[in-house]
Amino acid sequence: METIHVAHSPDADDAFMHYAAVRGLVDTRGMHFQEVLADIETLNQAAREGKYEVTALSIHAFAYVADRYALLSSGASMGDGYGPVVIARRPLRREDLVGVEVATPGRWTSARLALQLWLPEVRCVDLPFDAIAEAVAQDRVRAGVLIHEGQLTYQDEGFFLVADLGAWWKNETGLPLPLGGNAIRRDLRPDLARRVAAVLAESVRWGLEHRQEALAHALGFARGLDRHRADRFVGMYVNQWTLDYGETGREAIRLFLGHGYKRGLLPHLPHLDFVSP
Repeated sequence: METIHVAHSPDADDAFMHYAAVRGLVDTRGMHFQEVLADIETLNQAAREGKYEVTALSIHAFAYVADRYALLSSGASMGDGYGPVVIARRPLRREDLVGVEVATPGRWTSARLALQLWLPEVRCVDLPFDAIAEAVAQDRVRAGVLIHEGQLTYQDEGFFLVADLGAWWKNETGLPLPLGGNAIRRDLRPDLARRVAAVLAESVRWGLEHRQEALAHALGFARGLDRHRADRFVGMYVNQWTLDYGETGREAIRLFLGHGYKRGLLPHLPHLDFVSP
């Protein structure tokens, strides 16, 4: 039996979409899927070395690893009118952050690139995603960009919203903000890559069709969210976009990375191709 390492973040949405493949609840086509858990910036860096056959990564990071990986047609995390949030201890406007240090969850994250597109004059300070709220609370930075469950809980911690980067992007472009995706190493045999793509797409579909069971599993990765909020969070990032980007999702990636390239934030535009079942 061929083992395929599938690396993803220990988050409710990623756990939800990979559950059926890892537990063998769908036809795995003669393969064993071995989960590897790490935060998204660690996975972005590992992808630069081609460490895992399949890995979740930031769309921003894909621009730097497109020679090693292709995107799978399933597994997208798209912020359709919502996304990473810029938060602060007090009410602020965008112009208040010009030339100011703002914490981001990693150099290669899509949240960082979205922040730089929203405010080119920002000074990014890269921190672990789970250290950003504390850095803002202690006034070590003026503001921070929260991802994962922080998007739903920042008000509980007394923070003010400066901007929702997904809402801003949607207003600017009419498109969802492409945050993350699943990528597969290009050195896998084409037939094997298509089989992997089929299993992982079926895993997403299985989760959506057996929501309560998949959600029960995902709660173990929800970092304190109650079931209602975890369900909401999963719904934000595991949905029709996760089954397949579609042409709209593909165009969103082209535009997102294209804007980054035009602003000098990316060294080149990657070849954008997808592996489908």
